[in-house]
Amino acid sequence: MLAALIVALFTSAGEIDINVDRVHAPKTSANFLAYVRRGAFDHGVFFRTVLTHPDNQPHNHTKIDVIQADNRPGFVSGKPVVFESTTQTGLRHLDGTVSMARDRALNTATTNFFICIGPQPALDDTGQRASDRRGFAAFGQVVHGMDVVRKIHDAPHKGQTLTPPIEIERAVIR
Repeated sequence: MLAALIVALFTSAGEIDINVDRVHAPKTSANFLAYVRRGAFDHGVFFRTVLTHPDNQPHNHTKIDVIQADNRPGFVSGKPVVFESTTQTGLRHLDGTVSMARDRALNTATTNFFICIGPQPALDDTGQRASDRRGFAAFGQVVHGMDVVRKIHDAPHKGQTLTPPIEIERAVIR
């Protein structure tokens, strides 16, 4: 069995530790870890907060609570990772689940990821949030720092954009 790997995100709001699930989501985990090793998130940002209270997603019928991160400016991502649905992996979007963001089509995720605040079943395969109802590829779980995740979620924002964004000073594999 693969040993658990923890990725520590050192942010301007505090530390977030993520247990990366290489057993259940091998492709998505390998993609994320490769970007961590390449320094993609060093000086990246949490740029987005999606809230149900107060609601900042008026055009979505299916509401979610997440924060989303992006790689550092100027970083060139590689080819998208093959989509691993929650039906394939058995993982679910629960409080603290880390998942890959993607465009409307499958197999489009590269570096952007998000963290769930509270259970978010609408993000699972067959959920209502994605227009194709395939959901998003969960691959990890916050094991330390959910207080930091909630702090980012509640940070000042305009619409869904954090103002200012929360810097990811560095990301390291422990």
